[in-house]
Amino acid sequence: MRDAVIVDVVRTPSGKGKPGGALTQLHPVDLLAATLRELLARNEIDPALVEDVIGGCVTQAGVQAANITRSAVLAAGFPVSVPATTVDRQCGSSQQALHFAAHTVLAGAADVLIACGVESMSLAPLWSNVGDADPSGTGVADRFPGGLIQQGTAAELVAARWKLSREELDQYACASHQRAAAATADGVFAADLVAVPDCPLTQDETIRPGTTVEQLSRLKPSFADERMAQRFPEIDWRVTAGNSSPLTDGASAALVMSADAAARLGLRPRARVHTTAVAGDDPMLMLMGVLPATQKVLGRAGLNVRDIDAFEVNEAFACVPLAWRREFEVPEDKLNRHGGAIALGHPLGASGVRIASTLIETLERLDARFGLQTMCEAGGMANATIIERL
Repeated sequence: MRDAVIVDVVRTPSGKGKPGGALTQLHPVDLLAATLRELLARNEIDPALVEDVIGGCVTQAGVQAANITRSAVLAAGFPVSVPATTVDRQCGSSQQALHFAAHTVLAGAADVLIACGVESMSLAPLWSNVGDADPSGTGVADRFPGGLIQQGTAAELVAARWKLSREELDQYACASHQRAAAATADGVFAADLVAVPDCPLTQDETIRPGTTVEQLSRLKPSFADERMAQRFPEIDWRVTAGNSSPLTDGASAALVMSADAAARLGLRPRARVHTTAVAGDDPMLMLMGVLPATQKVLGRAGLNVRDIDAFEVNEAFACVPLAWRREFEVPEDKLNRHGGAIALGHPLGASGVRIASTLIETLERLDARFGLQTMCEAGGMANATIIERL
């Protein structure tokens, strides 16, 4: 029986994905290349040993087109013999890359891989790969009269269905910034952060330590739409920029091996990929695939919620972890202990591996065994991963 282990994880600091952000002028190929170089350098791995690099990226257009992961491998100075591919499972793309890398090891098809991800929401804005095209076709429109909706509207539907008040959303968002600021001050993220060439950024730019609920309460709803209001009268528009994840630039990378290969190379793995799952759910609610994905991965692992020491549920919107926690009755201090995407940012294609780095660090600091991460994704999907600290 083979084990797929995570030897190490690194990431760039999260940069604000808007004019003036620290990473906005850096090419995403160079962002990802920085993580690849550092990942191997700090573990003293010959890049020629890497058998495949699997990367996640959502907006594969413009500067992120043409298999950006392969470009990053070449930019990082790896031998031309090292292949790479880029996957798109929307926000869960690098978490899916981690799954694919682990599955490759478990199948015995390779021993040394990198799972990674990148997104420059500054240089490749969300939906810039769609333009005026219709990505759904007539079949989807026929099945879902009125058409599918955007994520902001889906967040409003989740908030309405789970009866989450504007105050609850804002309180959660404020707590995310407070936790992330405290974690930064405590050095929680320091070990996994990599220096980015030509950039002075050394910590996450997206954290706002001075955030208050009062400040957040003054923000206007971001997704109010008269047509959607007529279609969904239950919505009362409570989702704002303050209780949603910000536009973000960043990259992340994880070194994944068979346990035998790690031992042969004299490396001590930090964690094991224990169990993986992916699930589909109602694309109209879109964001709540995290519920069946969590149930699926726990069932596959033979574990229950009480067996898990720490949870990371991506904070695309505050309503997602709040509704998830309500369904699974998880104690507040076990969920997103060091803040989440509302504070730490959500560089779409890089977020899955970024969350893995936070989860592993959390388990190490707690001297705990099991962590579970799950990520909502456009189209009503979600990945879930159980990681076991070693």
